[in-house]
Formats: sequence, structure tokens, C-alpha cells
Amino acid sequence: MIVAVSVGAVPVPAGTVLGVIANKLVPGLFDVTWSSGREAIVWEIRFPRVLLAGFVGAGLAVVGAALQSVTRNPLADPHLLGISSGGAAGAILALLHTGLFLGLLTVPLMAFAGALVATLVVLGVTRFAVATSADKLVLAGVAVSFIIMSLANVLIFLGDPKATHTVVFWMLGGLGLAQWLHLLFPLGILLVTVPYLMLRAADLNAMTIGDETAATLGIPVTRFRFTVFVVGALITGVMVAFSGIIGFVGLMIPHIARFLVGGSYTRVLPASLLLGAIFLIWADVAARTLMAPEDMPIGIVTGLIGGVFFIVLLRAKTGGDR
Repeated sequence: MIVAVSVGAVPVPAGTVLGVIANKLVPGLFDVTWSSGREAIVWEIRFPRVLLAGFVGAGLAVVGAALQSVTRNPLADPHLLGISSGGAAGAILALLHTGLFLGLLTVPLMAFAGALVATLVVLGVTRFAVATSADKLVLAGVAVSFIIMSLANVLIFLGDPKATHTVVFWMLGGLGLAQWLHLLFPLGILLVTVPYLMLRAADLNAMTIGDETAATLGIPVTRFRFTVFVVGALITGVMVAFSGIIGFVGLMIPHIARFLVGGSYTRVLPASLLLGAIFLIWADVAARTLMAPEDMPIGIVTGLIGGVFFIVLLRAKTGGDR
């Protein structure tokens, strides 16, 4: 994180970054040898952005890991299942139409509501189409995602033309608007939901084997799956509210975590949390340095990396099915 903060259009020595952060946490700990401009770059702009990237990456990775367990599909992630699209639609509705009627809480609450509605629609479509297999669940999610994004585009089209440019840029994924006050929401959600998922790690392990095995172990399969979907919608909605749509993090990171620490969710979840944070921090560094001083949407970076990863994973999966 220290190195990530130091990198940018205006390089800041890592020692200066460490000194600024340490002095903000413990005033007077270091002699001030840096300018007020560099202090503002570190504390007001880059450090909140790096923290937000870490929180969002960690949250999306954990959601992806949990969804891959309860759907028993290695291709499941909040982006492909339409949860991110639902969160984006809810946030767009708040930003362009309803206004911030609940203050800063409005956008994350509306994003969560949109993500939850998208989740319920996906589950409803799978029941309506009698598509209960894991592969068909993802297909239903992709279909619902297209529908919701079309509705979101209608909301943008009907919104204030002066605000649509900002919203369109936000939909591509970006962390440039990070502020210290904003960090309370994703951090708070992680502190509530991640311990719950960790406590249910054994149940997630059982769900990867199959519904019958999980049921014989006393797990209420349908209720637990629905609970995980709701928790995933909550995390995804709040993250999308402050970062826009960032795809493929939840798809890639759990697979990398399993490769490194094995398949047990007691290790997969914390590994996904850490690796997701690291990945998105450095994806954001790439987004703000590749076209400096322009700020590239981070969704472009994750989309390029995730698309290649998806193809490789799809090849590995279909090769194993032969």
C-alpha cells in the first residue's frame, strides 16, 4: 500500500508516504520535511483511494468465492450473475432521479436494493425456466444482467444530460472520487459480513460437494444458498456504489487463492480477501499511470485481465469435461 500510494503522475518517495501517514496517525512522530502539496496528495487523494481499492477488491473476491461454492460453478461471480448490474442500476436511480434523500446513505442503500432485486430475479428465472444446474444459473445471470443494464441505460438516457457523463464514466469503474467518509461504508460491510462467511466456512465446503451431501450434514441448503446470495448482494451493492462496475475480480481471485492454499474455505476466504485487495490496488495503480495524467477507468484494466483469465478457465473447464 505504501508503494502504491507513492506511484502516480507525481511520484512521492515511499519514505515521505510513510512519514505523512505516521504523522497523521501519531502527530509529531516524524519531522515534517515534505511540502503541504505532497502531504495533500498522499493523505487526501491517494491513500483513501488505495484503501477503497483494497476494500472493494477484498469484498468482490470474497463474494465470488462464496458464490462459486453455493452454485458449484467455477465461473460464478457477482458480475456474471447480474448482481453488479443490479447494484449499478440502483445507484444510477439514486444519482440521477431520486436524489440523495437519505444523505450519503442513499447511494449504497439503493445499490444494495438493486443488487438484491437482481439476485431475486436471477433465482426466479432459474425456477421459471426449470434451470437448476450450475451452468444454467450463470446463463440466467448473464441474461438478467443484459436486461438490467438496458434498463440502467434508459435511466441514464432520461436523466440530466449534465450528469450523465459522470455516471457513464463511473459505470466503467473508478476510484478517483474516494474520500475518507466514503470508506466507512465498505469497511463496515466487510467487518459484518466476512466474519459471518468465515463462521460458515464448513458449510461452504459441504456445498461444493453437492446439495445432498450438505443436507445430510444438517445444512438447510435452500435457505443457506439464499442467505449467501443476500450477503453477496449486500457486499456487491455497497462496493458498486463507491467504485462503479468492476468485473472479473470475483471470478479470478478465488481460483488463484485455491491454487495457493487449497480448497478448504477456512483458507480460501481469507486468502481471497487478501489477494483481492492486492490485485485491485495494483489494477488501480495501472489505471492511473498507464495514461497519466488521464485517469483510465479501472474496469477497463480488470476487464482485459479478467477476459483472458475467463477464456483460460473456460478452456480448462471444458477440457476437464471431455
